[in-house]
Amino acid sequence: MADYQAPLRDMRFVLNEVFDVPSLWASLPKLAEHVDPETADAILEEAGKITGGVLAPLNREGDEQGSKWHDGEVTTPEGFREAYQTIVEGGWNGLGGNPEFGGMGMPKTLVAQFEEMLQASNMAFGLAPMLTAGACLALDAHGSEELKAQYLPNMYSGVWSGAMDLTEPHAGTDLGIIRTKAEPNDDGSYNVTGTKIFITWGEHDMAENIIHLVLAKLPDAPKGPKGISLFLVPKFLINEDGTLSDRNSLSCGSVEKKMGIKASATCVMNFDSARGWLVGEPNKGLAAMFTMMNYERLGVGIQGIGAAEASLQNAREYALDRIQGRAPTGAQQQDKAADPLIVHPDVRRMLLTMKGYVEGGRAFSTYVAQWLDVAKYAEDDARREHAEGMVALLTPVAKAFLTDRGLDACIIGQQVFGGHGYVREWGQEQLVRDARITQIYEGTNGIQALDLMGRKVVGSQGKLYELFAQDVVAFIEENSTDPVLRPYLEALAASLERLSDVTEHVLEQAQVTPNAVGAASVDYLDMFGLTALAYMWAKMAKAAAPKAEGDTSGFYSGKLKSARFYFDRLLPKTVALAEGIRSGSDSMMALSANEF
Repeated sequence: MADYQAPLRDMRFVLNEVFDVPSLWASLPKLAEHVDPETADAILEEAGKITGGVLAPLNREGDEQGSKWHDGEVTTPEGFREAYQTIVEGGWNGLGGNPEFGGMGMPKTLVAQFEEMLQASNMAFGLAPMLTAGACLALDAHGSEELKAQYLPNMYSGVWSGAMDLTEPHAGTDLGIIRTKAEPNDDGSYNVTGTKIFITWGEHDMAENIIHLVLAKLPDAPKGPKGISLFLVPKFLINEDGTLSDRNSLSCGSVEKKMGIKASATCVMNFDSARGWLVGEPNKGLAAMFTMMNYERLGVGIQGIGAAEASLQNAREYALDRIQGRAPTGAQQQDKAADPLIVHPDVRRMLLTMKGYVEGGRAFSTYVAQWLDVAKYAEDDARREHAEGMVALLTPVAKAFLTDRGLDACIIGQQVFGGHGYVREWGQEQLVRDARITQIYEGTNGIQALDLMGRKVVGSQGKLYELFAQDVVAFIEENSTDPVLRPYLEALAASLERLSDVTEHVLEQAQVTPNAVGAASVDYLDMFGLTALAYMWAKMAKAAAPKAEGDTSGFYSGKLKSARFYFDRLLPKTVALAEGIRSGSDSMMALSANEF
């Protein structure tokens, strides 16, 4: 198994040469005061050292040991507590946090690169800072000044961690039917009672306190999702001087035995009149949660890229080292019994497919993060609203498409290893198991597709889609005279036109056929994702082309050749997807229940 090495060269290429994020940061005054290219580069370098040198070595043993539950307490695998302290001491928990309360205020475009390293090196561990960052985001956006001052500094520092408590045994996607209750007290606090399941890192021994953000209903709450409120419920109550007080009346009833991410504790949390405090307005809990959902869902998409990157590194090293058979064109290593796997066309197909999705996905996650930065920091209302529309449209694509392709890349990497990919010691089977959850949590990928197709595209009558289409068209027109880019731009334009035609088709069908949106949604999201990555590969080709000639490192010339493979072999999948979408919902809905 290859030792994980953070892909810093490619990250710098995406940040500086493809998107020129230093110019973006400089255009956003509230951001520019906290970050500059030198600081960003130092952060990337140090993040690569910590993730490769501290977290990656714990990944396999953490999977073997798992987190252990006993009498309500969770013990993490060996080395996790020490690794967590390394993260805390480096300030990594607060990398993107509000500087007013001790965060570093770094842009999402930079934080996204750290998140990829974190998840690629050790996904189970990486969920802890990821969930804390999400809880901080919601609290910072919606909490009272008193709550923020009391909790955010210790959460940004990592002394306290955070957890998000949404799901209940009977309520997953349909949060409107949750049963957890919150009864008001005379002192402004609430007593929260109920059971939550699938709570990642809801209990552990790495931080001295765990701050739960819990969805619950007030006694007079309206039915459905409009009756949900958000409450902050700490594991330990806090004294007026900020020190820890008594244990709150909440407990971990058990941890799940899972397919993957076994080192992370996925908890059943029981709240028995636990004291909590309202975050935001009554009955507006979902709005508060969705403040962090765009960040968290992009974060899960980045988990997919991270797992895929680890798989690619493993498979590439194995294909270069393992000798099996001879090249179709004749022996390449006359002094050896066989040639390395890399000579075989099908092995190259697998590696290039992984490369296409990993590097295209990294660029796409940065593209989405760029819009998140503009939406958060732009002072011009029109610019901010435009960015918010792009974030709304692209988030479900980032979450679902990147995790679907992430699992694909882990399975493909396993295939490169053959039988060795099926056994534990090479690490590929763990990647497959770990990556599988990314398609399920933070909203299953089917739900993401429904959100994209139904709420964002049909719900806006195509207006949000047009924001993306116009961005791609502007790039094509701007570079139309470049002979090097012409082949890419022609294929990109054709794919965009195909996507636009299908979008219009579903918009029309949705007016007359109730099942049209649901029948088209998953194929539509895949088609959108493939087209979006084609846009990314065209942008990368533009950045690489001037430096490719005479490139002795192979980095820039490799980019152009990888782009060609993506356009030749992966983008054409959109043709079949379009045909499937146009077939409509009739065949899908024709069977009665007893015919399945």
